[in-house]
Amino acid sequence: MTDFTYAVDADGVAIITWDVPGKSMNVMSLEGFRELDTHIDTALADDAVKGVIITSAKKDFAGGMDLNVLAKMKADAGDEPARGLFDGVMMMHGVLRKIERAGMDPKTLKGGKPIAAALPGTAVGIGLELPLACHRIFAANNPKARIGLPEIKVGIFPGGGGTTRLVRKLGAMGASPYLLEGKLVEPAKAKAAGLIDEVADDPVAAAKDWVLNAKDADLVKPWDQKGYKMPGGAPYHPAGFMTFLGANAMVNGKTQGVYPAAKALLSAVYEGALVPFDTALKIEARWFTNIMMNPSSAAMIRSLFLNKEALEKGAVRPRDVPDQSVKKVGILGAGMMGAGIAYVSAMAGIEVVLIDAAQDAAERGKAYSEGLLDKAISRKKSTEEKKAEVLGRITPTTDYAALEGCDLIVEAVFEDPKVKAEVTARTEAVVGADCIFATNTSTLPISELAKASKRPEQFIGIHFFSPVDKMLLVEIIKGKETGDRAVAKALDYVRQIRKTPIVVNDARFFYANRCIIPYINEGVRMVAEGVEPALIENAAKLVGMPLGPLQLVDETSIDLGVKIAKATKAAMGDAYPDDAVDEVLFWMYDQGRLGRKSKSGFYAYDEKGKRIGLWEGLAAQYPVAEDQPDVTEVQHRLLFAQVLEAVRALEDGVLMDIREGDVGAILGWGFAPWSGGPLSWLDMIGAAKAVELCDALTEAYGARFTTPKLLREMAEKGETFYTRFAPERKAA
Repeated sequence: MTDFTYAVDADGVAIITWDVPGKSMNVMSLEGFRELDTHIDTALADDAVKGVIITSAKKDFAGGMDLNVLAKMKADAGDEPARGLFDGVMMMHGVLRKIERAGMDPKTLKGGKPIAAALPGTAVGIGLELPLACHRIFAANNPKARIGLPEIKVGIFPGGGGTTRLVRKLGAMGASPYLLEGKLVEPAKAKAAGLIDEVADDPVAAAKDWVLNAKDADLVKPWDQKGYKMPGGAPYHPAGFMTFLGANAMVNGKTQGVYPAAKALLSAVYEGALVPFDTALKIEARWFTNIMMNPSSAAMIRSLFLNKEALEKGAVRPRDVPDQSVKKVGILGAGMMGAGIAYVSAMAGIEVVLIDAAQDAAERGKAYSEGLLDKAISRKKSTEEKKAEVLGRITPTTDYAALEGCDLIVEAVFEDPKVKAEVTARTEAVVGADCIFATNTSTLPISELAKASKRPEQFIGIHFFSPVDKMLLVEIIKGKETGDRAVAKALDYVRQIRKTPIVVNDARFFYANRCIIPYINEGVRMVAEGVEPALIENAAKLVGMPLGPLQLVDETSIDLGVKIAKATKAAMGDAYPDDAVDEVLFWMYDQGRLGRKSKSGFYAYDEKGKRIGLWEGLAAQYPVAEDQPDVTEVQHRLLFAQVLEAVRALEDGVLMDIREGDVGAILGWGFAPWSGGPLSWLDMIGAAKAVELCDALTEAYGARFTTPKLLREMAEKGETFYTRFAPERKAA
C-alpha cells in the first residue's frame, strides 16, 4: 500500500496522486515523503515526461503532517533527539527544494520541468507547504475548502518551508495573518491574498494546460532570481525595519511572552530574511527543532491536537452502544442558553422544537438564531438560502405535545430544582420511552435532578458554556444511575453539533466550575488582603489566562457569584471555606455593582458597557497594602487554586480520563493554553516541585493549598500524570 501513485498520460504529463489508504484526509508521513521523492526523481529522469502535476484522489488535498512522525524522529535519535528532528526536517526541505528547482541548471536556471499543484479541496499545514514549493498552485472553485497554515494554534509553526516561502512571497506583513494567527481562507480569498495562483473548476485540467505551455522563466521562484527583494522590505530596509519592530510588539502584546512558538517563528522570519534562501531554510529548521524540543509545544500538541481529536472521535464513548445520532431535539427554555443550543442544533441539520412558557419568549429564542445568521450573511459567511433552511428547522412553541418524536430533550430552564422537576414530568408524559433527557445545569447535582425522572438511567447532564455558538467545550455529566446509552447519545449529539465533549461523574460543580470558581475566589481574596487589583489581573494574563479573575467575575456577573456562594454555604455548613471571599462579593452586590451587565463591577465601564479600567472606589473599602507580593507568588496562587482542584477531581473519580482534564480546562475556561492544561503543567514542572510549592502556599495562605495525597505519592515515586494515567495503559 502506498501514499502516492505515479502515472504518465498520453501528453507526457506525470500525475502524482496523493491518496493515503484508510484515511479520509491525506496526512504526510516520512514514508510518504520518500515515495514522493522517488516519483519526482522518476519524472525528472524521464525525457518523455514534460512536466508534473501533484494532486489528490480525495475530496481534499491534505490536512497536514502526521505529528506522531515528528515524535518518532526524536525517539529514533536516541540520545540526540534534537539532531534526529533537525535531520528529518532537513530531509523534507531537500525533497521540497528538489521540486522547486525541478532539474534546472543551477547557473542558468533553465532546463527544469514545470511542476504544478492541483488542490481539489482543503490544503493546510504541509498540505500547503508542498504546493508552495511547486511552480504554480491551482485550487478547485470550492468555497468549502480552506487553505492556510494553522500550526501556530497547536503550539508550533510551519517548519516545512512554509514560513520561509510565504514571507518571501508575500512579505512579513502580508504573511503575518497566516503565520501568526493561523488564518484559513477559501480558495478565492487565498488567490486574492497571493497564497495560490489560480482558482479553476477543474484544477487538474488547468494545471495540465499550464504545464504543457510553461516556459523556463515561469519556473524560477522570485527568491531564486538575481536581485530579489523581499516585499515590504527586509529587516535592514527602512520600511522593513518598521514592519519587524511592529511585529515584535504585536506578538508580545498578544502572547504576553508565554507562547514560545510565536517568538520562535518571528526569530526564524527575521534571521531568515537576512540570508540567502537555502540558509533561511536551515534557520527555519533550527527554530522548528527548538520549538519541538520545548515542553510547552509538546504539551500543546498533545492536548489541542491529539487529545482533542481523540475525544471528538469518541475515545471515551461506550463501545457496545450503536449509533445514537440525534434526529429531533426538544429544547426546554428559550432564554440565552436554550436559544444558543437551538441554533447549534439547527445548524447541524437537527430538527428543533423550542419550548417556553410564553409564545413570544419562544419566538425571541428563534429570533436569536435569525440574528446570528444575519450577522453571518453580512460577513459573507452564509446565504439567505442557508438562513431559511436553518430557521425552517426550529419550531418555537408552548405546546409540550410538539415534543412527540424527539429522541433527545435538552432542558435549559431556570436553575431551580422545582422548576426542572416540573418540566421533566411534563416532558416524560409526552415523549417516547426511548427518549434521552439531558439537563443543562452548571451547579445542580445531576443525581438529585434525576429523581424527578421515571427513567433515571436515561437522565444525563449536558453542561454548555456561554455563548453556546462560540464555546467549543461541552461537559457531559453522568448521574449515579445514568446508563451507557444516555452517555453515547450525549456524545454523539455533541459530535453532531461540532463541539468537543468531556464526560465526568456527578459531583458539586462537576469539573469546569469546580476549578474556575477557586480561581475567581483567589483573586477576590487577594483584593481583601490589599493586593493591588492591577497586579492580580496582569499576573493572570502574564501566565497565559485569557481573563484576570476580577474581569471574569464581572463577565459572569457578581450576583451569580453571590447566588452560588449562598447555595454552597447552605450545602456545606460549617465546612464552607470562602467567607473572606463572600465579604467582598456581598459588599459589591450591596453597592449594586453586579458586573458588566450593570456597567459597574470590579471594573468601571462607559455608557456603552466598555471597560475603562479598574474601579478606583474599590481601594476605599479595601485599601492597597504598602508591601505587595512578587508577581510569581500571585501567579502561583492563581494557578494552584485551579490545578489542585483538577488533581482532586481525578483523585475523587470525577475526572475519568486525564485527557479530558486538560482539554476541558483549555476549551472550557481558557486555562493557560501554552501549558497544555493543568495536569500537563504539573508534569512540566514535576510533581516534586509542585509539592514543594503547595507546601509553601499552604503554610502562607491556608489549607486550600494542601497537597493532594495523589500528587504527593506521585512525587515520591517520580511519576507523571501522562505516564501513570496514560490512556493506552488505562485501555489495556
